Amino acid sequence: MDGRRQRRPLRFKTLTNSPAEQAPKRRSAIALTIFCGFLVVVLCAVFALGVWQVERRAWKLDLIARVDQRIHAEPVAAPARADWGNITKENDEYRRVTAEGTLQNDKESLVYAATALGAGYWVITPLTLADGTSVMINRGFVPTDKRDVNTRLDGQVSGPVKITGLLRLNEPGGTFIKSNDPANDRWYSRDVDAMAAKRGVTDIAPYFIDADATANPGGFPVGGLTQVSFPNSHLQYALTWFALAAMVAGLLVFVLRSELRRRR
Repeated sequence: MDGRRQRRPLRFKTLTNSPAEQAPKRRSAIALTIFCGFLVVVLCAVFALGVWQVERRAWKLDLIARVDQRIHAEPVAAPARADWGNITKENDEYRRVTAEGTLQNDKESLVYAATALGAGYWVITPLTLADGTSVMINRGFVPTDKRDVNTRLDGQVSGPVKITGLLRLNEPGGTFIKSNDPANDRWYSRDVDAMAAKRGVTDIAPYFIDADATANPGGFPVGGLTQVSFPNSHLQYALTWFALAAMVAGLLVFVLRSELRRRR
């Protein structure tokens, strides 16, 4: 020994977190993973809704163009019994058609209506065709003071007639606000099947015809009041969904960047 005290080599103790210290970090990591996964799901869902609205807008524009073409086209014969099963909303509604037959004025029904002329009723009358089938005709509008048929007898046309108008599909059940009440003869939608059953009309077509503006004797009912309009707010909805998707994406990026900075 040279008299100098021999130094022991330094030993470094590795510092490790105890299980109690690691548990909160694990919980924080799990919570962050779940939250980010939730944001990804929301982002995908919101973006998909935006894409769906874009597709709906394209479909609506095509529908508007097709309907506009139909209502200005030359009228064709109303679908006969053999074609009833092939009628669709996309291909046939608002098509200009004609039907010839005899009006069953004693079997008309009145449907509550709110029109440009005010509140009143649609006059729905069965038209019996040559083949024995019947088609409901919306002959037009009458105000409340013309509800009683005796106030508009001139308009109760008898004998063969030719009706031109727009083909409309059945409106079963009633409206969103009120349901039809066949037992009490109260109608809020043009449910041709229920009306036919109430009036004892058989072989009824699954559609009705909105008569055009050809004047009826005495001036009532007033036809040609069909409202052909389709709400088209799909672009606005699409932009809203895409804006929300951008906000969610921004939040996700912010969270991930904050976590990366924390770890560094």
